[in-house]
Amino acid sequence: MTSPNSPVGAHVPVAGGLATGGLKYAAQIGAEAVQVFVANPRGWALPEGKPAEDAKLREHGVPVYVHAPYLVNFGSPTPETLAKSIATVRHSLVRGRAIGARGVVVHTGSAVSQTYDEAMAQVHEHVLPLLEEIPEDGPDLLLEPMAGQNNMLCAKVQDLGPFFEKLEHHPKLGVCFDTCHAFAAGHDLAAPGGAKQTIDALVATVGEGRLKLIHANDSKDPCASGRDRHENIGAGHIGEQPFADLFAHPAVQGLPFLIETPGRAPEPHAKDIETLKRLRAPSES
Repeated sequence: MTSPNSPVGAHVPVAGGLATGGLKYAAQIGAEAVQVFVANPRGWALPEGKPAEDAKLREHGVPVYVHAPYLVNFGSPTPETLAKSIATVRHSLVRGRAIGARGVVVHTGSAVSQTYDEAMAQVHEHVLPLLEEIPEDGPDLLLEPMAGQNNMLCAKVQDLGPFFEKLEHHPKLGVCFDTCHAFAAGHDLAAPGGAKQTIDALVATVGEGRLKLIHANDSKDPCASGRDRHENIGAGHIGEQPFADLFAHPAVQGLPFLIETPGRAPEPHAKDIETLKRLRAPSES
């Protein structure tokens, strides 16, 4: 935990440098925590970092998280894609340690054309060694369940159970809970008590202390749509109240809330962060 209260932040653009660009944008929108890409999110290139930028970000003290590129799929039946996925996440973990990141977020992936069991066997064979490589002071690997499209390996929070079993409940394994993904997958966060019930189910599935990060995104589409389309906080089908309920849940105390909401200028993101800080207020001491 960072404090009794959850820091509110955002995925930030890093043009001009991880620290120079990322921290500037964070300051503009009032972010108390940040998430960054350390590689092209839609490519396989594995760039080296800039030591000065890494040091500046590491020494700033803001909670930092890395999001692995979108192409990563541990369940892919294509050997080349699987190999590149492992190499890419390894790169994200190494770079994450260099910038002092607390976690590396990775999508749980899809079986595509093979069976669920075949895909999960790959998870055990290839991801468990990755976890073993992480030094004690390295970031956790945070599994992010998906919105339920196609042959996704994990959408409902209960689907995390087989992942934790295949990965032997490794101490470096954690969860990133995305509100839009969960809503799209069928967890009705907007229903009275829905947020609490969902987090209760998550904790019952993976154990206490495994939830490490919240991706706070409203949804453009209704519950159980299977569509991963983020909306600004309060402007979608989830609404404001479920985020307040999340802040109040004991298992979420102190965890960062990071937005990945629409908008290419600071204004909409600053408004979302302001809204979340207001919703956090009742739980503040």
